[in-house]
Amino acid sequence: MKKFLKILLWTIVSIFALIVIALSVFMYKVKNGFPVSYETEIPSIDFPQDRTNVLLFSKATGFRHGESIEAGKKVFDKLAKRNNWFLYSTEEGGVFNPDQLARFDAVIFNNSTGRVLNEEQQKTLEAYVGNGGKLIGIHGSGDDSHHWDWYEQNFVGAKFSHHPMNPQLQEATLIRNGIGIDSALLQGLPSTWQHTDEWYVFYKNPHDKGFNVLYEIDGEKIISNGNFLWIRDKDFGMGKKHPVAWYRVTGKGRTFYTSIGHDAAAWKQEPFVRMLENAVKW
Repeated sequence: MKKFLKILLWTIVSIFALIVIALSVFMYKVKNGFPVSYETEIPSIDFPQDRTNVLLFSKATGFRHGESIEAGKKVFDKLAKRNNWFLYSTEEGGVFNPDQLARFDAVIFNNSTGRVLNEEQQKTLEAYVGNGGKLIGIHGSGDDSHHWDWYEQNFVGAKFSHHPMNPQLQEATLIRNGIGIDSALLQGLPSTWQHTDEWYVFYKNPHDKGFNVLYEIDGEKIISNGNFLWIRDKDFGMGKKHPVAWYRVTGKGRTFYTSIGHDAAAWKQEPFVRMLENAVKW
């Protein structure tokens, strides 16, 4: 009997230790990503004449929003057909070279998390935006797993803190800001709409850094507590004006980011799709 209890005890301890290790690895991956390699091979791309060229980049080395990424690929494929865009979809970073990147009218980070580009490729993207390119980001593209100062300051515009944990997904009313917003971004967008998502919480409002907020939610109507296991300092939100989509002119270029898009359900929302379509056209 004693031998059985000893074996049982060691089994329980071992299982608990494995769970703790697995959770630790998961949290580290979410925070830092696990880059296996940086692709440097320049792809062969046959750019068509007289069409809008769009790069859809879906590489993720941090938490991978798989369902949303795949749904986004399908939706952008439909948008490309509808608008006669040339859409180049890839998860290979080799396309971020000066010659090819300059030929794209817009670059979309489709839930790209973690460290996805090497330093040279990052510099290429920075120069691309500064010289007039467009950079658009969706949901996970705005978390804090990228460790890239320019990206955080000029693209996201604020440092990511957390997202709610209980419940993780919550319904909210999105409220459109029509004051001072570029009219090209407002085309066909409703003043309000309902949506359930994982609402990211940032330490600061990007509006304070000169970004224009297109949509916001009432942050006082969601449970923003992000405390989880050993994380105990995330019981705060962004207040009544909680931004979920914003943009800014950066250098000669333009950046647009939305924290909407955690799962595939977002891609069934016509206002969400229309907003991203407007962002590409903008």
